[in-house]
Amino acid sequence: MPILGEVSLRNLIGVNPKLQLLVEEGIKESPIDFRVTEGLRTISRQKHLVSIGASRTMDSRHLTGDAVDLVPWDGGPRWEWPLIYRLAGHIRKVALIHSISVRWGGAWDVHSFTYTTKSPEELVYDYVARCKSRGKKAFLDGPHFELCKRSIKG
Repeated sequence: MPILGEVSLRNLIGVNPKLQLLVEEGIKESPIDFRVTEGLRTISRQKHLVSIGASRTMDSRHLTGDAVDLVPWDGGPRWEWPLIYRLAGHIRKVALIHSISVRWGGAWDVHSFTYTTKSPEELVYDYVARCKSRGKKAFLDGPHFELCKRSIKG
């Protein structure tokens, strides 16, 4: 059974307790190991990520501790989409069990990933198609999970 390592625990410092619970419960029966690579960010870190194109906004939920990046891990980070889809589906199940409404970086325009019924693969496909139909390029961030704004208040 995977456990959260020292780096992941350190990256959860300052993160909203709901997301901490999601990650802590998520690792317990995860079908794949993962690491928390980003949690609470400083403004300077966010500026850097925007400058290199790894983020598109200075209004990131990471700045308030309301977002985490969870990367599949097998001796190092794994960026293959099949692994990201598998992890996303698992995190969605855990979020549903704990009634934590999250938005996922694989389909930014879906308000609550938690309560969707489509597979992560379908959500990404549909999101990319919607972006393309508007003449925009999709920004895919599969490791990113953030609390829905209503979830923070209630």
